[in-house]
Amino acid sequence: MPGAKINRILFVDFCILLSVGSTWSQSPDYKSIFGQHWDKANLFVAENRAWIEPKVKQYHVSYPEAIAIVFPELVRYSALRDKIEITLLKSLYINLGEEYANFSIGPFQMKPTFAEIIREKATWTMGNKSGRLFKTKSEYDDIKSYRASIVSDLENPETQLIYLIAFIKICDSRFTLRLKDSPYRLKFLATAYNYGFWKTSVQIEKMFDEKYFRTTLMKTENYSYSDISLFWYEQYMNEAKAK
Repeated sequence: MPGAKINRILFVDFCILLSVGSTWSQSPDYKSIFGQHWDKANLFVAENRAWIEPKVKQYHVSYPEAIAIVFPELVRYSALRDKIEITLLKSLYINLGEEYANFSIGPFQMKPTFAEIIREKATWTMGNKSGRLFKTKSEYDDIKSYRASIVSDLENPETQLIYLIAFIKICDSRFTLRLKDSPYRLKFLATAYNYGFWKTSVQIEKMFDEKYFRTTLMKTENYSYSDISLFWYEQYMNEAKAK
């Protein structure tokens, strides 16, 4: 029957479209793309889990979520740490400020301006605990001492973790993310971390799938930062369920 034949054709076409659509929606295999740098980032996570996990849990923060947010930076840190000299940049920032040098420091690749804003906003987000974690600018003898303390904090992975915890707490308070589903929440936090949590929610959402992340100093193919975070998170959760 002609009608049955047409229906079969339409069904085949529909299946083909579904197949193509699923291919488009699949994330790249970032583990293969970043190779040894991905493996080194995972090694950092494994070697430091013993102290990272209890610390984030102390502040009621999800361990896999916290790691996923910074995992692209761990990959980037592995790729760049032997190729950049930051001694001059540190000196420029301490003496002249962020207008002259605002560079990424440490395994979580935090910038001084990021840390400064965290310090400003952590008091009302983390309550009394923040007073023991971060000193205000007025508690330092001069601006250079304050900037030097920022650099010192960011060179220490344990202190960097406190900034990361504060960042998540600030975002939860400012954007009410606890009401969102996990993929959206993670993509939002990852984008806010890399793009700027002081931006509006609309600005952050628009950057979810923008491809501006790369691991080399030279111009190469860029990737979506939040997509990499989500890829690692889903791999972690799937492995945890399989155990």
